[in-house]
Formats: sequence, C-alpha cells, structure tokens
Amino acid sequence: MKKLFNKLTPPQVLTFGFLAIIFVGAFILRLPISQQTGAHVNFLDALFTSVSATTVTGLTVVNTAATWSTFGQVILLIMIEIGALGFITFAVLLFAITGQRVDLRARLMAQQALNLRNLADVKSVLSYVFSLSAIIQIVGAVLMLPDFVPRFGMTKGVYLSVASSISAFGNAGFTFFDQPVTFLQNDPYVLIIWMLLIMAGSLGFLVWRDLLLFYKRRRVSLHTKVALHVSGWLIGLSFVMFLFTENFLAPLADTSSIGHRIIDSLFLAVAPRTAGLDVVPLTNVSTAGIMIITLLMFVGGTPGSTSGGIKTTTLGILWMQTLAALRGQEQVNFGGRRFSPKVVIKAMMLVVISIVFVAMASLLLTITEIIPKGQGMEYIVFEVISAFSTTGFSLGLTSHLTSFGKIVIMIVMFIGRVGLYTVMFSVMNIRDKPKSYQYPTEEVIIG
Repeated sequence: MKKLFNKLTPPQVLTFGFLAIIFVGAFILRLPISQQTGAHVNFLDALFTSVSATTVTGLTVVNTAATWSTFGQVILLIMIEIGALGFITFAVLLFAITGQRVDLRARLMAQQALNLRNLADVKSVLSYVFSLSAIIQIVGAVLMLPDFVPRFGMTKGVYLSVASSISAFGNAGFTFFDQPVTFLQNDPYVLIIWMLLIMAGSLGFLVWRDLLLFYKRRRVSLHTKVALHVSGWLIGLSFVMFLFTENFLAPLADTSSIGHRIIDSLFLAVAPRTAGLDVVPLTNVSTAGIMIITLLMFVGGTPGSTSGGIKTTTLGILWMQTLAALRGQEQVNFGGRRFSPKVVIKAMMLVVISIVFVAMASLLLTITEIIPKGQGMEYIVFEVISAFSTTGFSLGLTSHLTSFGKIVIMIVMFIGRVGLYTVMFSVMNIRDKPKSYQYPTEEVIIG
C-alpha cells in the first residue's frame, strides 16, 4: 500500500483523496443514525449528497433538514470543512498535532492543493489557513447569535449560527433550516454577515495573507491585485445590472421595503460567486438576471479559495490580454508587472477546456433529462454550470434528475472542485514531454 502511495503523483493523491472522503461520507450518511426517523435514503442519493458537501456545492436531491439527523448534518459540516480547506491541509495538520515530521512529499501535495508558488511557504501558509478560517467562522457564528437565538431558541440558534457560518464561509450553499432560506429576505443583518463570510471564503487565503501582512510589507502580490480588482468589478457591475434588470426586485415589493430589496440585490450579486444561497427565489429573477447569474457562476472565485469556476484571475488575465491585443501591445502589463506568456496561454486553455466540458455535460443531460414545458436549454446548462462552479443554484433540475443525470452532475461537481488541471494530470496522467526540435512557423488567418 505504501509503495502504491509513493508511486502516485501529487495531483493523483489529491484526486483519489477527495474520492476516498466522498465514499466514506456516503457510507456514513447511509447509516440509520445519520437519517431522520422514517427517512430512507438510497446509496446513490447519499453519494450525491456526499459529493455535494465535499465539493462545497450545495445541490441536493433530498431536503437537508428533513432528511438528515443532527449527526448526519454534523457529518455534512465536517465534509464541507474538509472540502473547503482541502483534505491535504487536514492531513498535514494531523502530522503536526501528532508530532510527526512533514516530509517533502506531503509539502509538495500541500503546495499543489493551495496553489503555492514555492515550497518554502507551505508550513507557514498551512498554519495561517487554519487559524484564519477558524477565526472568521467563529466571528461569523457569534455575530449571528443575536438574531438566531431569539428566533430559534438557545440550542438550535447556536447550532444554526455555527452551521450557517461554516456553509457561508465555505461557499457551500447548504442550509440547515426547517424552512426555505427566503425567510431572511427582510433580515439585512444576517445577509450582510453572510455576504462578508462568502467574500472572505471566495477571495482565497493567499489574498487575505497579503492584506493582513500589508502593514509590514507595504506591498501586495500581483495575484492579490488582480483578484481584488476583478472581484470588486464583478460585484459592483452585477449589483448595478441586477438593480436595472430586476427593477429593484419588483416582485418582492409587497413583502419587502426598498431598503431590504437593495440589500437583497447586493446579496444576489455576491451569492452566485459559488455560494448558492438562494435568499431571492430564482423564480422571481428575470431571464436577463438568470443570464447574469450564469456568467457569474462560470467565473467563480479566486484560486486557492473555497470557490469553483474558472476563477477571477483567469478572467482578469484574459480581459487584459484582449485589451492589450486591441491596442497593438504584445505584452500584458498590470500593477507595474508583466504577465508571462505561459500564464496567458494557461488561462486561455482553462477557459476553452471548461467551455467544452460544460457543453459535453449539458449535451448528455439534454438526452437523458426531461425539460419541463415552458423551459428551454438554459434549464440544463444553468444546472451544469452551477455544479461546475460548485455554486449550488438550481432552476429545479436537481430534484428531478435520473440516476444517470445524478452521476453526470456528481462528476461535474467533483471536477469543478478538484480542478480540471488536477484531474487531467492525475487520471489522464499527462506528462510534459520536451522536444529537441521545433517546426517552422506559418501564419493562419483569424476572424
């Protein structure tokens, strides 16, 4: 067993490690102690829930509060934590707690999991990741107590505060309330806390480390600059567009004040960045709004965060590359730095592969799933992009998936969380084979 483990590359360990956690979680969820009295969940649905929790997606085929017991919900929260921070970080933490030496191989895997540029950062960053994430989630839970305890009682209020903080920070999209989360439409206090937790999780630990150490270094990395600029523009533009396309959420005018609807619109601009908490029902969102949400989901959060999607830095690099090309510039510059051609090519390749992957998964589901009358292809494409970006928004397809459809969505969620590159380099065993020769160049007409 040890020899087999040593033969695995870091991407393969990451891929198979996530798979192991998913199947262990599914078997635990199948236990009677994990389910409410009278609930009988088959293995496929338990596996689907385990995949959704470990990949911090939030798509569910069963009602979370009505199906899973307190024990089962705690198991889901543990899987969300592991999925959000990465199982490798937990493994390295276990080594540290037990006093075992963290060898080079473990450091390489942690470097791969956290998207670190050099190996020297691994130990310090891991310590920082755990401490920062724990502090943020504890603060989030404490801030929700004044709202949830009077509403639900002491015991349940404390539990829901902790569970909601974990889910929001992990961008998981799971809710543990006995009622639809739309009851928080007129609760700006909780929504603002959730938005801060979602943004904290989606920015990424490396960005937070740069910001917290700014007073010492007096500078931030190019990665942080791009991530902050793109995230800020996405939230700002989508908020303004939602106010315009949804007319200040006019369908909610009878039950919500204009101030509450502005906060709800802002939440609608933040949540699609892989959080998936549908405080505003998607049935109340216009077709233009659904398209905006789809685009936001596809972009997702920042590398090294709890989010999925193609990532904000990918979008930023390609946008700046496009602007540079239109201006006739060969180099892409930003913040006093220049992007390497290798990074630009990698960003383009990621977007192309992601589009092809989403298209193929959507094509499969159009063959096997039934599209309700009055709905179009967006009914399926929206769900696939939601799974790929680990968002958890749904137009209703998930609860009606066939067995084959559930398998497809599970694969999409898994690849969306682990990463297309990781899966390609592990399952497909891709290797960079250097060549000692080059072909002559020739121009091709474009456009």
